[in-house]
Amino acid sequence: MKKLLYQLDTDLLPSVFDNVVAHDGGADQVIPYAGITPDNVGPLVEGAIFTRAPRDKKNTAIFVGGSDLVAGESLLAAIQNKFFGKFRVSLMLDSNGANTTAAACVAWLTQGRSVVGKQAIVLGGTGPVGQRVAVMLGRAGAEVTVTGRQLERTRQVCAQLNQRFGLTVAALAAPDLESRGQSIQGKEIVVSTGASGVTMLEETQWAQATGLELIADANASPPVGIGGIDRADRATLRHGVLCFGPLGFGALKLALHRECIGRLFDSNDLVLDAEAIFERARTLLAASL
Repeated sequence: MKKLLYQLDTDLLPSVFDNVVAHDGGADQVIPYAGITPDNVGPLVEGAIFTRAPRDKKNTAIFVGGSDLVAGESLLAAIQNKFFGKFRVSLMLDSNGANTTAAACVAWLTQGRSVVGKQAIVLGGTGPVGQRVAVMLGRAGAEVTVTGRQLERTRQVCAQLNQRFGLTVAALAAPDLESRGQSIQGKEIVVSTGASGVTMLEETQWAQATGLELIADANASPPVGIGGIDRADRATLRHGVLCFGPLGFGALKLALHRECIGRLFDSNDLVLDAEAIFERARTLLAASL
């Protein structure tokens, strides 16, 4: 019996990246659907849960993707609301790659070290990846600040994170290089999750920062988000700071994404959300070292 993965995307065009990784992760066939919302997902879920015998339902799974993390979370909840009894299939949420990217990054940052009480800042953190990094660092015990270009928007994002996850993430406006350089002073952990094409920090800004221990850049497209960091850096010591580039932890991100896809077909009741994916990232990383 073939392993079928239904790729339900909230965007108008399904992600090619997610489709390729799903095949590489072990799905025999990946069926993409675009423009999926809580209002129109019902018939698709019913088709997935009613067609195979209980012992065979593990061979059907659903992947929720798209560029909008909030929309993805709403879609995941709507899908779960359609399940009952044994009529369910395994699910994975990774809108915009936020869960797997953030999980890989934070797994490396926390590997072999505690971040409890550490002062952390997520630059350009109002997007999907930044929000997930902030939550994962916060749950690991760090004191987290998120920056954005607009203070009101950043405050709204942080308020939502704090309400949903019981955190105390702080908001800070840092729309330019100078303000971002000032924002990292006194911080021990810096993660840049800004938009592609934007230099979030220059090398001189973080190289001279007092107390900085860990720095990571999630931008894989040129130019680099943080000057002086190589894309392949993986706990590379530069200016006395451990540096992580997007390709450095990107290998774990891809391995994690593929591994999670494969696990969807182990049973018909697995839910791989941000928390579950982060735990898998830590396990995979520890096993690889």
